[in-house]
Amino acid sequence: MRATLIYGAGDVRVETVPDPKLVEPSDAVVRVVRACVCGSDLWPYASLPAREHGRPIGHEFLGVVEETGADVTGVRRGDLVVAPFKYSDGTCEFCREGLQTSCLHGGNWGEPGVDGGQGEAVRVPQADGTLVRLPHTEDEELLASLLTLSDVFPTGHHSAVTAGVSKGKTVTVIGDGAVGLSAVLAAKRLGAEQIVLMGRHPARTDLGREFGATDVVTERGEEGVEKVRELTAARGTHTVLECVGTLPAFEMGLGVVRPGGALSRVGVPQYPEGPIGRPVFLNNITITGGVAPARHYIPELLPDVLEGRYQPGRVFDRTVGIEDVPTGYQAMADREALKVLVAF
Repeated sequence: MRATLIYGAGDVRVETVPDPKLVEPSDAVVRVVRACVCGSDLWPYASLPAREHGRPIGHEFLGVVEETGADVTGVRRGDLVVAPFKYSDGTCEFCREGLQTSCLHGGNWGEPGVDGGQGEAVRVPQADGTLVRLPHTEDEELLASLLTLSDVFPTGHHSAVTAGVSKGKTVTVIGDGAVGLSAVLAAKRLGAEQIVLMGRHPARTDLGREFGATDVVTERGEEGVEKVRELTAARGTHTVLECVGTLPAFEMGLGVVRPGGALSRVGVPQYPEGPIGRPVFLNNITITGGVAPARHYIPELLPDVLEGRYQPGRVFDRTVGIEDVPTGYQAMADREALKVLVAF
């Protein structure tokens, strides 16, 4: 089969690799129908040291089950399924608590011995705990929105939930990438009264407004902080959803959060430490967030997607085939594309 491998910064290749086969009785083999490139894939694309052998990459996909192991009972051949961005058994104590990202028997797509999501097929470990069955559809827009359930929509939702977004609350979303826009959608879904989107790419912030943003702030740093405070009578917002992962974004979040409020980080931190000293303590600021347990949220979000109440798939603005995945990476790295969908 054809699959995407990364060899180092800027070096993504599509190569022929062995077809996946069942290894454990809890495995399934899924033929990929849709996959995509994630903003977090751009971090290794920008900085991974060169290596002799490429490793699989990609962690967002949906597809059709082709084969199942003897112990798999939750899905069967022919089912359309979506896979969250980490696999999990669904039965350990952390899975039962809704924290499948800390599963005692789970792991990551693309780790040694595990396929990446940007290929023609994937061996899925712990299939019963990982895969979610979907109704079959050929609706392209619906397929795109269903694909977001693998990562970006649950991640945006996680940021809103952990920050305590609810009816009447005010929210600042930092970042106009796919996760940031998904966070806007999630905040709107949870009833936020005011949603300030901090971003400076007009096509993206325009979509953010359509998703529910009431205000857009294009300024950054102290200037951006002051602008948000102007919009909130100098108080800041009850919640801040930081969807970038850089230290300046985190610092802006601390600048715009209201006393007693919460800052949720779901952008993968690209910094070892941040300023959480006396001001955070004195203002009773909660720092929360973390890696989103997408598998936990999919059942809650799926009905709204299926019924068309929310269309997170609109974050996809470019579609490529498997052979053109490297150009998709470059387009996202160059900010020429918001999020690239891979159709098979």
